[in-house]
Parts: sequence; C-alpha cells; structure tokens
Amino acid sequence: MFMKKFISIVSLAATSAFFVSSCATLINGSKQSIRFSSEPAGAKVFANGIEICGSTPCETKVKRSGNPAQFTFMKDGYQVSEANYPAKVSGWYWLDCLPAGIPAIVDLISGGAYYYDENVHRMLIKSPYALDPTIREGEATNRVTRDKPGSTALERTIIRWNFDSDPRGCRIFWRVISSIPDEVKNTNELYLTTTPYEETRSFNILGLTYENSRDVTVEIKLTKKGFEDQVKRYNVRQAIDQQEIGGFFEMVEKDRR
Repeated sequence: MFMKKFISIVSLAATSAFFVSSCATLINGSKQSIRFSSEPAGAKVFANGIEICGSTPCETKVKRSGNPAQFTFMKDGYQVSEANYPAKVSGWYWLDCLPAGIPAIVDLISGGAYYYDENVHRMLIKSPYALDPTIREGEATNRVTRDKPGSTALERTIIRWNFDSDPRGCRIFWRVISSIPDEVKNTNELYLTTTPYEETRSFNILGLTYENSRDVTVEIKLTKKGFEDQVKRYNVRQAIDQQEIGGFFEMVEKDRR
C-alpha cells in the first residue's frame, strides 16, 4: 500500500514538473503566426535567408526565440527592405511560469517564453534602377548564390574577357572590389593566366544582382618580373551592358638605378 502511494506521488510530481517547466511553451507553442504586408503588395519575405512568404500579404509561422527576428522584403523594382523586431517575454511566462522557479528556464531555451509583433509591415522604396530597360524583366534582384548556381540570367550572360600587354607573358590576377560588402563581399586576388588572354565567361560573383552590379568593380592586375605592376578597374554593370571586360596594358620597366 505504501509503495503504491509512493509511486503515485512520484508520478504526479514528475508530471507536474513537466507541465510547469514548459508551461509557456505549452500555452504559446514553439512557433508563432505573423502577418506580413507591404506597400505595394507582392513582395517576397525572407527570414535568415530562407523564403517564408512568396507574396505579401501573407501569414506564416516562425520559430520563437530569444533573439531578434530579421525579416527581409524583396520586390522587383524596389529597394531591399529589412525589418528587425526584438523578442519580447510573454505575459504567461511572468504570471504562471516564472514562479515555478528554475524549471522555467526550459521555456527560455525552447523559445516558448518569447513572442514577436503579430503584424510586420514595410513601405517599399522604388529602386533608382527600376525603370532601367537594360535589366531583364523579373531579374533585377535575383541574386547569385551557391544554393542555385546558374539559375539567374546574370550568370547566363556571357562576357568577353580580353587582356593583352606589351611585353606579353604578364601574369593576370583579378579580384572583386565592392562598395556594398553586406551584399557582395570583397575577394582576394585570384590568378587567371598570362597575356595574351581571351575567353568568354560570366560573372558568377556571389551576392551579385543586376541592380547592385553598379556598386561592384573587378580589378585586373598584371605583373611581370622587372616591370611595375599595372592595375585597371572595371565596373561590373558597365561590363555587363557592353558584354565585355578587357584592355591593353603598357608595362613600364622598373628603375634599375
């Protein structure tokens, strides 16, 4: 009889501890529904680089967390808009969960103790390149990524690369110089080949779009023993429009005095 009572008490305590230790999670759930809207409508919404809404207005569930939520709105012809929302502690946590003591920490870890604003709305600003006829329709903000290589029209645009020098046999290096490092990162120098060089290739620069290509430059450097290094820079958008990036380098001998 004593053992039966003891087992019942232990079972009740364990069950109570489970429900108390995660009461906010049970009440709120680990995910929260958020309504997204924009002016104008029809924007895609991304969270941590993952598309969660194909076209605003929409409603979707996001995982609760103690970290701020960052949502990115993208629409062709408009500037990218980012919205940052802090995580707030749920009233259920303060009233019913926190008095439970240490076990309530489970809610902080699971995210059940937090919530975000239920409505996220952004006013989108027209891009200065929205009316640019040289940007292919629907491709203005399509970004070059590792996840879908070759999926953008930008990557499929063939550019003629053509470099020569006097004297020939110079080593060619190239790198990306970006004024928007959050979107397109600067790169280290990469060896290409020696002059003369002519080839057709595309710009598969990670993060590049038709829209931001105006803010990205390709630097070409030629080196040869006994000569001064020669450097030229080419705007990526201009190179795309002309479908060519190239030049002739007149090498200058180093002063041997």
